[in-house]
Amino acid sequence: MSAPESPNAPPPVFGEPTPLGLLGLAIGCGALVPIAFGLLPSDPAKLPMMFKTAAWFCLLFGAGGQFLAGVMSLANKSTLGGTLLTTFSFNWVINWWVLDEAAAGRAADTSVGLAVDLTFIVIFVVLTYAFGFFSKLLFFFLLDIDALYVFRIARHFAGNVPALNWGIGLSTLVLMGLALYISFVLLVNPVAGRAVFPTSGPMFKPQAAK
Repeated sequence: MSAPESPNAPPPVFGEPTPLGLLGLAIGCGALVPIAFGLLPSDPAKLPMMFKTAAWFCLLFGAGGQFLAGVMSLANKSTLGGTLLTTFSFNWVINWWVLDEAAAGRAADTSVGLAVDLTFIVIFVVLTYAFGFFSKLLFFFLLDIDALYVFRIARHFAGNVPALNWGIGLSTLVLMGLALYISFVLLVNPVAGRAVFPTSGPMFKPQAAK
């Protein structure tokens, strides 16, 4: 997710932080998968602890990991990657809060949630296009986030429809898988000196300078 550097660019302040953010994202998604698919405990008394457990994984890994990676990316002059990771990290704080409130039997306001989801879908559609200039993997990673928000928005209007819940669950699962794979590309391939995890070129090519 780091922007390419010019030949005269100063060396980065930190090592490549993107894998840190993506691993945090994957762990946060993993904590949400059972809830997203509706795999709730049969004993209602255990439900609050399930929500609280997922909430803390969202806060520490989803929010904490991505915030740290985002700030490091910005320090490395990677505006695009740093902006995405940092912005998304705050959304994971909201995930923590929503789950923590659910554990206490309180639900977040749906009208505010819908307004924010509509804002996010606009942001992520534009960023999907932008990241297509870096890699097909990143393009499909963002495209899956787009799909996730489409399902979330549809659920606001259609209600608790099983097909939409499964769509959210599958999108979360795919997002976790893509985040892990891209992390492995960035972590393992440079160490191995070869493409242990195959990657891809850009989806789009920038217009040549006149």
